Amino acid sequence: MQNEAQSRAGRVGRIIAYVVMLSLGVGGFLVIRHYGVTLSAPRAADVDSLTAANAKLRLDALMHILLALAVIIVTARALGALCVKLNQPPVIGEVIAGLMLGPSLLGRIAPPVAAYVLPPSVAPFLGVLSQVGVVLYMFLVGVELDLSRIRGRMHSTVVISHASIVAPFLLGSGLALLLYPRFSNSSVPFTVFGLFSGVAMSVTAFPVLARILTDRGIQSSPMGTAALTCAAVDDVTAWCLLAVVVSVATHTGWGALITIGLTVAYVALMIVVVRPLLARFARRQEAQGGLPRGMLAFVCVLLLVSAFLTEAIGIHAIFGAFTLGAMIPHDSSLAQTLKAKLEDIVIVFFLPAFFAYTGLRTEISLLNGATAWLWCGVILAIASAGKFGGSFIAARLSGLGWRDAASIGVLMNTRGLVELIVLNIGLDLKVISPTLFAMLVLMAVVTTVSTTPILHMIGKIPTPMLPPTRAPAAPASSVT
Repeated sequence: MQNEAQSRAGRVGRIIAYVVMLSLGVGGFLVIRHYGVTLSAPRAADVDSLTAANAKLRLDALMHILLALAVIIVTARALGALCVKLNQPPVIGEVIAGLMLGPSLLGRIAPPVAAYVLPPSVAPFLGVLSQVGVVLYMFLVGVELDLSRIRGRMHSTVVISHASIVAPFLLGSGLALLLYPRFSNSSVPFTVFGLFSGVAMSVTAFPVLARILTDRGIQSSPMGTAALTCAAVDDVTAWCLLAVVVSVATHTGWGALITIGLTVAYVALMIVVVRPLLARFARRQEAQGGLPRGMLAFVCVLLLVSAFLTEAIGIHAIFGAFTLGAMIPHDSSLAQTLKAKLEDIVIVFFLPAFFAYTGLRTEISLLNGATAWLWCGVILAIASAGKFGGSFIAARLSGLGWRDAASIGVLMNTRGLVELIVLNIGLDLKVISPTLFAMLVLMAVVTTVSTTPILHMIGKIPTPMLPPTRAPAAPASSVT
């Protein structure tokens, strides 16, 4: 009883002390305020008013972008999960979510909601987040790129892969003869437009292809291994082509040659200096059994510097991110740890922002007539014929069965997120018009959606294909 009374008295004493402390705080401030209100300060300058207005605008934009990101992530995850149930890659649902939140759907059926959730004022902020997300994504794509696949199968797979680039590139460039007078303007040289049209038709989404094969459980089969190898070669070649196109689009004459020369020097620096450095770094990290924050910070700084250098050269920051990722040993513990630390935040947070940003820039309503939709169909047909036809014919000439050759052709026609990255670069450079951008976005969506159903119709027969020189590692990627 005595202990309980002492405990009760202690609690009462603490409460009284707390009340006294608060009373002294409030009372002290009131005394200070009593004398402070009689003071005068210099007149506020106009620039201070402007600063206050800008601060209010930034605060308003922050409020909207926080709401927008929440809506974007929820919508992307919901539609991504729905697509998984429909036996489609989740990236399809995320892309559709971005289009739905833009002017093509939400802006048409509920303009007030669209104006509040995704007002024009948030577009620049969403654009910056998108660029950061794409840089991180391309770094992960580079980390997942297994260069040993390319070195181990440099004959038939390189022929198939390059055929899947050359054929659509030529068809796309030829189609540019018809598209240029209708969907471009005199400020864009035809050379740049033709090159970009060819590259836009030539892209294959290596991460999406890997995910489709993994979901079907055939990533380690002869056909799956060959398709992954072809896609890896295709990826590297397509990014090199796009780097050339960007350098030509942003520079003229000697400027383009200087940019290409600096690009070659940059790649040589990465191979000769950075790659051995990262290999030693990976061995040290494996010996330590973890990735300390200091080492993670070092890799992140290298990533930012590499992206900065390629942006400064004039070939876009994504090339620096992709190249640095490719320099990290694919099967190292460092690569696996980096993917584990970065992949989820990139997929869940940054990529949906990129899809929404793409959706804001895509206006399906620009295709306002039968003629526009006819051109959209022509683009889809040319893109599919070039990718499928080039891959299929080269695979058959390499001795593959028609089912395996057809499967590779269908897989190489998968474009996904990689195509959207290319298209956004073209729109940023004003090489393509908003109308053509919308057509090419639809082409990217349709070619990716159709991959899994067509593969299901073709079926897979495990016939001998390109014998691997080493046991192929199954891609652990879940990158969309």
